[in-house]
Formats: sequence, structure tokens, C-alpha cells
Amino acid sequence: MVIGGDGYCGWATALHLSKKNYEVAIVDNLVRRLFDHQLGLESLTPIASIHDRISRWKALTGKTIDLYIGDICDFEFLADSFNSFEPDSVVHFGEQRSAPYSMIDRSRAVFTQHNNVIGTLNVLFAIKEFREECHLVKLGTMGEYGTPNIDIEEGYITITHNGRTDTLPYPKQASSFYHLSKVHDSHNIAFTCKAWGIRATDLNQGVVYGVKTDETEMHEELRNRLDYDAVFGTALNRFCVQAAVGHPLTVYGKGGQTRGYLDIRDTVQCVELAIANPAKAGEFRVFNQFTEQFSVNELASLVTKAGLKLGLDVTKMTVPNPRVEAEEHYYNAKHTKLMELGLEPHYLSESLLDSLLNFAVQFRDRVDKKQIMPSVSWKKIGVKTKSMNP
Repeated sequence: MVIGGDGYCGWATALHLSKKNYEVAIVDNLVRRLFDHQLGLESLTPIASIHDRISRWKALTGKTIDLYIGDICDFEFLADSFNSFEPDSVVHFGEQRSAPYSMIDRSRAVFTQHNNVIGTLNVLFAIKEFREECHLVKLGTMGEYGTPNIDIEEGYITITHNGRTDTLPYPKQASSFYHLSKVHDSHNIAFTCKAWGIRATDLNQGVVYGVKTDETEMHEELRNRLDYDAVFGTALNRFCVQAAVGHPLTVYGKGGQTRGYLDIRDTVQCVELAIANPAKAGEFRVFNQFTEQFSVNELASLVTKAGLKLGLDVTKMTVPNPRVEAEEHYYNAKHTKLMELGLEPHYLSESLLDSLLNFAVQFRDRVDKKQIMPSVSWKKIGVKTKSMNP
């Protein structure tokens, strides 16, 4: 069962698991598409409806993906879905995934925390009540850790304090109401593993880039979304689209902000590895899910260089940072557990950057340049509901 299977990571994962001969069901309330309508946004790529996507997949492969449209915050709906499909594994992507969205105004902050925390609590109760052997594979975020001045471990850290030693959950320093919702999720999941014996894997994912997987490339109706706007777009995807339309690359502040990154092809591979190697009953595992670290400035330089090769005139601009974050900092995060399970990473190569840039050029007529510059401020968030329409 893939919750949030109509989204950027969820759709690619659902197809990948179906191709690997898993029985797959998508559970989704399609709210991500509603956000686009509300905010006046659009994916760079035209995307088909979820019904057309699933029909096309069956026509091409003969494989059926079940579909349950509804909100996991509605426990009755979730219970019916669990009892109908009887999942052995639940892959939970079904959350509001944008830090800027959670910082637009009070109502979006409240929605983000309610949707994410209550939705995950409902999933935990559904597993306990109906499928106690079911393995929860939950998408977390590297943003839970913040940017500490020590190495980031995978979920746990061993500390010696006043002569006593213990292994404890790694300290969390979330930097938005979205990231805080993920921290709350992790605490709730860890507690239910201990109290109820649930088996769970928390995938603390870095920043995802790319749009193509083997499965989404099979037909245009299977194509994935690619967000380039300042609310939902991720750094590298945004930079490639900006380069394609001749907009200066928008570097926030000093540009030293460093994060873990991974190709969307590795997202689907990591989820498959977690499912194939489940946690034990009562175990709360944490994997840091990324393959490389880059600063914003390093990404801008890579895109500039790749763009020049394609004849694009790429420049960059410094934008006052709308976020509250360290702009120069130490960052060294461990990420060995998925590699030990067999992850074969797709590193950010020149050929991949060329492919992403060419893809952006192919669809550049669909770019709304008004959506490129950031309009959400961490410090100016207010109680009045904000209209984001142009």
C-alpha cells in the first residue's frame, strides 16, 4: 500500500514496486493537485489524472494498481482501505511535504501539522488494529536533524555523560512547521514500536532531484510531476528550470547551505530495499536516505557549467534568504545502512545534469516565471490567510 501514491515520490515508487511484481494499491486524497489550483501553480511536465495513469500502466504491463481515493485523516476510510487491501507493507508518503507551504500562514501551518501528524497516527492505529505484522516504511526527512556542528548519525547517537553511556535518539532541530511535523511523526512511530511492537523503518530522505525513472519513461501518461516554483520545487530541479528559461539561479543568502541529495531513481530503490528487508517486530529503524552532499553554491556551479555546454547563458543572483537557517555550517551525515542493503546509487553526473536540463528546455514554454522568486517568509508568517495567486 503506497499512501500518497499520486505524488512526486509516491507515483514513481508505486510503478517501480508494481514492476517488481508487488501487489500495489495507491491511497491518496489528491490534495497535492488541489494545492496547485489554490496557489496558481503547475508542474513543468503535464501530468495525467490518477485514473488515466493507472489505466495506462495496466494497458502497457497488464498489471493492476488498486486505487483508494480518500483522506487518511478519516480513520473510517483508512480502516476500510486496510481491510479491503490487507497490506503486508505500508509505504507512507501521504504528507504535506513542503517547508515553504507550511510557512505561508497560520492556516497552512495548522493544516500541515494536523494532516501529517494525525494521518500518521491513524496509520499506526490501523496497523495495530487490522494488520499487526504489517511493516511501516515511513518517509521522514534529513531536515529533522538540522545542521549540528557534529556528525549526523543514522537515527541514534551514543553519548557518554557524567560517566554513564547510553544510545539515544539523535537530537532534532527542525527548521519549519513541516519539518516539526516529521519530528512528531518519528516520536509517535518510535513510541508505538516500543509500546505495541510495530515494525517500522523511518527513511530520513535528503533533497530529491530528477523526474525520470524506467517506469515513468514508458509513456507520456506515466510521466511524473516536476515542480520548479518556490513553494514545492527542490533546489536542483529549480536551478535546471531557471537555467532553461534564462532566469538567474536563485541562491538564497550566502549559498553555503549544505544538504544530502539523491536521484528519484534511488528513492524508489531505497523503498524497495526497506520492504525486502523489513524491520523486526518492535524495531524502529532509521536510515538516512541520500547519496551525496552539496551546498547550494556547488549546485549552482554544476548547473552553470552544464548549461554552458548546452549553449545556455546561465547566471546566478543572490536572493535575501526567506528562511531562518545557517548559511555557512559544518555538515557531515552518515548514510551507510541502505548501501549495506545493496543500494546502487545514481550519482549526480554530467550526463544526468544534461538530461535534466534538456528536459527543462523541452518544457520551458510551460514555465510561469512569476513562480520562480520566493514569496514565503519564515519571519513574516501571519495569522491572516494568504492568497498566493498572481
